[in-house]
Amino acid sequence: MNLFDFIKVTPQYIVPQHLLSTAMHWFMQIETPWVKNAQIKLLAKLYKIDLSEVPLDDITDYPTFNSFFTRSLKPGTRPIDPDPNSLVSPADGVVSQSQHLQGNTLIQAKCHDYTLEALLGGDIEYAKQFYNGDSAVIYLSPKDYHRIHMPCDGKLISMTYVPGDLFAVNPATVRNVEGLFARNERLVIRFENEHGIFCLIMVGAIFVGSMETVWQGKITPPYQPTLQHWAYDEPLEFHKGEEIGRFNMGSTVILVTPEGQIPELGMISADTPVKMGEKLASYPTTTQKSEEAQP
Repeated sequence: MNLFDFIKVTPQYIVPQHLLSTAMHWFMQIETPWVKNAQIKLLAKLYKIDLSEVPLDDITDYPTFNSFFTRSLKPGTRPIDPDPNSLVSPADGVVSQSQHLQGNTLIQAKCHDYTLEALLGGDIEYAKQFYNGDSAVIYLSPKDYHRIHMPCDGKLISMTYVPGDLFAVNPATVRNVEGLFARNERLVIRFENEHGIFCLIMVGAIFVGSMETVWQGKITPPYQPTLQHWAYDEPLEFHKGEEIGRFNMGSTVILVTPEGQIPELGMISADTPVKMGEKLASYPTTTQKSEEAQP
């Protein structure tokens, strides 16, 4: 670990992560004009947020800092790739990792691996369905649009809240905290469509004051000490590009697909910037599958 990483990462083992995140959630709800307006202006200036995408003409019209941070966008700002075979980015951010899984192993960074079973909250039978599959990790920084959308058409099958730590998910922490994505608090959201199953994981982080979904509302805070599971006997259907949840502050979304379902997902160059709705990969056509099956 270099000195810069040491200074940035080591204090995270000491500070009360959940207490600080709860405090941040409270702070982001403050409606006192001079407090929330100062924070909104500072954030917009510090991270060079593109205010031309913001629906309100005056950003101080947002009632809280959180309402600005989780803002919607002007209609048409994020066009959804129209190709019916495409899998699109569920969020704005950077593809920090994209990989073909070696069995049940995902590579987080040099010398840091983690398993599907750990990432998916210990669900061994479910994890087995993704062995040798493909995965992409999308990192959202504070400047990014923080709503999460469907990467393709699909039916929601179930969701599991997995309690855990709240380390930051910036590059320095990813390089140095072993099994980061499998130890941080997260939501494991299971979907299926005509191509089969796929999984979207929302990974929490320090100062991510809350995670929420459109079907279950706010999940955190409060932070729960045990797993929580929701099964949807009547699956909810969502279309590609439809909003499904949101984060406060920066965090990470991970997509995982089974072997052979969409190999291009594991071939995206690292550090590729993406916008919600942009094509990440394409499902193979029937012709492509037939050609690949031939000896």
